[in-house]
Order: sequence, then structure tokens, then C-alpha cells
Amino acid sequence: MKQEPKKIDLGLKEAYEEMFMTQEQRDDKRREKILDLPLDELQPFKNHPFRVTQDGEMNELLRSIHERGIISPCLVRPRPEGGYEIISGHRRKAACEMLGLDTIPAIVREMDDDTAVITMVDSNQQRENLLPSEKAFAYKMKLEAIKHQGKTTSRQLVGKFESADEIADDESGRTVQRYIRLTNLIPDLLKLVDDGCVALTPAVELSYLPEELQEALLDACGMQDCTPSLSQAVKLRHMAAEGTLTPRKIQDIMREPKANQRDRLTFRADTFAQFFPKSYTVEQMEQEILRLLKQRQERSRDRDAR
Repeated sequence: MKQEPKKIDLGLKEAYEEMFMTQEQRDDKRREKILDLPLDELQPFKNHPFRVTQDGEMNELLRSIHERGIISPCLVRPRPEGGYEIISGHRRKAACEMLGLDTIPAIVREMDDDTAVITMVDSNQQRENLLPSEKAFAYKMKLEAIKHQGKTTSRQLVGKFESADEIADDESGRTVQRYIRLTNLIPDLLKLVDDGCVALTPAVELSYLPEELQEALLDACGMQDCTPSLSQAVKLRHMAAEGTLTPRKIQDIMREPKANQRDRLTFRADTFAQFFPKSYTVEQMEQEILRLLKQRQERSRDRDAR
């Protein structure tokens, strides 16, 4: 019977090779380098929370790379099993693939898992137009990494609202923890938050509902073509905590008229989605429609004034 060749543990192989290196060779191996790496050797970061979408920013990146090449190298770290894991540069890699390039310049840096997570989040969170879901999962990953490192903030990492003070430069620890709560929403409810149909504050309240009741709420929203107001979300959370919330009661609550409710003109988002980039949220579509209507109104006034 033919024996299969034994698989070599790459970690042991690397350690064995280092035994025969000079200290200068070891230092050189660990020194940060910029290399032109084949795209097929780069793997995405595990559980990468930021989306790579074909939006206006991507189109601008494609144009920039086509005209000037990669200005800022990617940041990667070696993988024990071979190849590299992207820390920063997922969009640049995708753009290079679209342009038919084979390689990309990248900084190769050794770093442990927690440092890699923190660096990955920090390098992405300054981007404009991040979705609530992207912030939610990114903040959660970074907070867990900081805890693993044993670091503390001025108020200690004990799970309170103030415990996430170091996660984002432009948002308070309270806000960060509110975003992290969104990771408890079922995907379809979280999508409503990303689409601008449910605001952050009521979404946080809904995140305390068990998954089966979130599913029931989603059904009620679909049947009645509505989303919960803050007062309704608070009521749903309190009843769930008391153990009195049922799918039938969710239907009843969602039928209640909202405070200051008045007649309004509404349109289904999917009616207009075909006219906008796929990355646009409902709020962005609404803003763009209002901008175009204002332009039309101004042109009409100019004609009337002639």
C-alpha cells in the first residue's frame, strides 16, 4: 500500500531553519519589508467587518490606481500555513483584481492576533459612510482584542458603557457600546438599520429581544409596512424582559399609531434603488432625491424670472 508523504508543520520547519541562521539573518527576516506580492497569496482578514462594494469610492480608487498605481502599500502579515493575511488593503486588492493586475505592493509585518485586529479596525474606521453594522462588528472585535491584551481604559474594561473609551477617537465609549449592541440583532433587522429604516436608539432597544421575538417583529414590520418607533421599541424590550411579549402582542403594538403621526407620502426604497449605486442607504437616496428636486425648483424659478 502506497504511503502518503508526511505533511510538514510549517511552524516547526521555520523554527528549524532559524536554528541555522545568524542573528543578522534572523533580524533581517523579522524586519518590515515592502514587497510586490501576488494577489493570489493574499487572504482576507478573518471575519473582516468592513464591506468591499462597487461604490463611488471604489470607482475613484480604480481611477487612481489606473493612472498612478498603488500610492499606499497594503499591510499584511505572514500566515503560518503560507501566504499572507490582509490587515489593511482589502479594497486596494479588489481594485487591482478588477484592473487585471497580478501583484500589489505590501508591507509585511509580524504581529499577533490581537494587535492585528486593533490595527485592522484602526486603519478602516476613519473611512466615510461606514454602515452601522460595520461599526458594530469592528468595535466589538477591537474591544475584545484590547481585553485580551490586558489593557484598561481610565474607567476599566468591565463591560459598562464607559468601558469602550479607547475604541474610537470620534465617538464616546457610550456610543461605541450602543453600536456593539447591534451585533445582537438578527441579520434582517440589522439590515433595516443599515438602510436607515430603523434609527440607532430604537435598534439598541430591539437588540435585547430574543431572536425568535426579533423574527416575529420582522414579520410584523413586513405585514404592516412599518418599523418601530423609539417608544414602541422601549415597550417591546420591557415586555420581553418581563416575559409577557408574544408574537400576537408584537402585532398589536406595531398597529398602535405613532406619536405625532401624520399623513405622509412614502415610496418603497426598491422602486428607486435601480437609479443609485448599490451601496446607497435609504437615507442617502432620500437626500439625493431632495437635492435634485431643489435644483429643479431653482431652475423653474429662474425661468419664471426671465
